[in-house]
Amino acid sequence: MRAVETIKNIWKIEDLRSRIITTLLLVAVYRFGSYVVLPGIDPQALTALRSQTNSGLLALLDMFSGGAFSNASVFALGIMPYISASIVIQLLTIAVPKFQKLQKEGESGRRKMNQYTRILTVLILFFQAPSYLINLNVQLKQAGAAMPGGMWFVISSTIIMTAGSMFVMWLGERITDKGIGNGISFIILVGIIARLPKSITQEFILRTTEKTGGLVMFLAEIIFLLFVIAAAILLVQGTRKVPVQYAKQIAGNKQYGGARQYIPLKINAAGVMPIIFAQAIMFIPITIIGFSKVQGVGPFLQSFMNHTGLGYNITFGVLIILFTYFYTAITIQPNQMAEDMKRNNGFIPGIKPGKKTAEYIDEIMSRITLPGSIFLAIIAVMPAFASVFGVSQGFSQFFGGTSLLILVGVVLDTLQQVESHLLMRHYDGLLKSGRIKGRTAAAY
Repeated sequence: MRAVETIKNIWKIEDLRSRIITTLLLVAVYRFGSYVVLPGIDPQALTALRSQTNSGLLALLDMFSGGAFSNASVFALGIMPYISASIVIQLLTIAVPKFQKLQKEGESGRRKMNQYTRILTVLILFFQAPSYLINLNVQLKQAGAAMPGGMWFVISSTIIMTAGSMFVMWLGERITDKGIGNGISFIILVGIIARLPKSITQEFILRTTEKTGGLVMFLAEIIFLLFVIAAAILLVQGTRKVPVQYAKQIAGNKQYGGARQYIPLKINAAGVMPIIFAQAIMFIPITIIGFSKVQGVGPFLQSFMNHTGLGYNITFGVLIILFTYFYTAITIQPNQMAEDMKRNNGFIPGIKPGKKTAEYIDEIMSRITLPGSIFLAIIAVMPAFASVFGVSQGFSQFFGGTSLLILVGVVLDTLQQVESHLLMRHYDGLLKSGRIKGRTAAAY
């Protein structure tokens, strides 16, 4: 079989074999740490916390941490503070001239920005860890237990969780350097996949024991899930290629000829960031209602508490479309692309170099971003549709949204790296026809 032959070829390449083994070992360390509970916390008293993380934004945080959030683990805060810090630094490169200058300084500038990102991550952790402990104390009281008192416990647990998240970040960097794939993205992927077997098992038991469609309905759900995954792959891989002709210096004269090169403009250049931003905003009304003492709320606010409601999902979808345009605008720089093209004696056939080229690229990005953003919004609200049709809460999260897009994007990136190693050693790739295309956008 071709799959067996491919595995044998992968094992023959010493460097690739070493990278895969290193990745698996580092992932094993991460998974082990996600079950190490904070000192002084009774693992048996975490039932209320696990119930709290079954839905809403906390379910997303728990998924990204691979269950460490609901386990009150030393890795409870996971990699999300680092991602938040990275987003802030990316936004600063647009608004602050100092960061713009660092971005143009190459490797030295990148190292400084990484240092700023780490410092900001620690600051976020020092804020989030006490907040997590306050919420944990409330959940433990609901379960009839108590968290150790005293300021020393808060300080020590804050330091432990901060160190745990920084260690997870270090594991991600080691996977990137010594393993296969992007380490940070791979750790998020592991957290998502860790919940998949349990969700599938619960859905299977639900369908076969409670007379809600039986095995036929379960198989129909699996087929529909595969269809959504195929649609997500198209969204991740979709591009619009812009032809570019470069001038060659021959005998003192510039001559335009030879094969054209192409700029692949992504249909979804923003990745999953619009969904993350939109989910955070949609969670604000729920948080206000949760902290308020008001017994009854109006129908407008009530609609935002129903994740399967029409009003909630329409608002959610519109926010995703808006954030897709916003994030695409700050990550894709048509003016910079036009300047680089002009500096290298390149041009788009039929378009004048310089400002006209930048306007042309911006026009194309605006056109392809609209269908891409609508498609992204549809995939994002698919879990709500799955819940309406009776799919369990845990399993419905895999029918779309952030989890599915991250899963598809990271898997494609990792397979692309494996295929590159195979092709460099003159082995057949993973597929007979065509090459695997991963994401060209920044890692999550």
